Amino acid sequence: MIAQTLKWIGGVDGFLELIDQRRLPAELVRLQCADIGQLYEAIKTLAVRGAPAIGVAAGYGLSLAMQQLKPSADTAEAIAHLEKSAEYLAQSRPTAVNLFWALERVKNHAQTFVSENQNATQTSLREAVLAEANGIYAEDVDMCRRIGENGQKFIKNGAGILTHCNAGALATAGQGTALSVMFEAQRKGKKFKVYADETRPLLQGARLTAWELKQAGIDVVLICDNMAGWLMKQGQIGAVITGADRIAANGDAANKIGTYSLSILAGNHSIPFYIAAPSSTFDLSIKSGGQIPIEQRDADEVRFFGDRKIAPDGVDIYNPAFDVTDAENITAIITEKGVIESPSTEKIAEHFK
Repeated sequence: MIAQTLKWIGGVDGFLELIDQRRLPAELVRLQCADIGQLYEAIKTLAVRGAPAIGVAAGYGLSLAMQQLKPSADTAEAIAHLEKSAEYLAQSRPTAVNLFWALERVKNHAQTFVSENQNATQTSLREAVLAEANGIYAEDVDMCRRIGENGQKFIKNGAGILTHCNAGALATAGQGTALSVMFEAQRKGKKFKVYADETRPLLQGARLTAWELKQAGIDVVLICDNMAGWLMKQGQIGAVITGADRIAANGDAANKIGTYSLSILAGNHSIPFYIAAPSSTFDLSIKSGGQIPIEQRDADEVRFFGDRKIAPDGVDIYNPAFDVTDAENITAIITEKGVIESPSTEKIAEHFK
């Protein structure tokens, strides 16, 4: 079984239903977001997470925002409200570029719709906004499948695959990015074992990735983050495959904190290191990873383990959500358009032509 992490229910007056990932794996609970404030909170608190899923959710968030319009509002007022709502949602998380990409796409589509349709009404505009959000959803589902198809060749029969954080169906509208590669390899009949880092401090690997892989019937072993290097030295890891939240024009890739360390370990042990991500995760306006904003999260995520305090009072805490892996440490980037071997500025520019 592959989870469906989010779906829109109803028409223009509908709502967005999400798997509440804060509750996994203990409970499978679905959260209904009926207004933009609820969705902002869901993104901020990681009820929905993963760059592609955040982007899809944000697109639907603008459809939720349009429900707040007064019946008397004309299209100019509607566009102004849409722009303000996009600015609000953009503040929920700073690193995942899909969030900004989706908001910009829906906003631009709405503006174009009004400029090209002199008889546009609030109702027809709301329908256009929802249609564009649905389009982003459908494209994400297809993108996930194609990433998996393009990347499954890198998984060899009998191999051990290491992954970090969660880049599965829970992180997308479809079957995932990094985990899509594994799902497609499974469909090809390949037998392999996945080692999932627990991914401190929020344990996305333990709570989400291990849960997804187990549900799909893939052989999965959960490990602590600091065990990866030893497994590599023992020859148990044939490849590392992770997702990404933003990729710069030169191929530097931001992903969950700890990914950079894995790339160094993989290189030291001559193990290929792959990033699986959609084209929407590339930010070609940023030349290198040094320009990617890194989200700093609440210190209590480190200070506490669940409800139990594990750090002494008064100690300083550093809690970046992401780090950046240099392009030179990446064997290839797997996208829905194909594979970028040994990524560089020139190769990525060619990939997007």
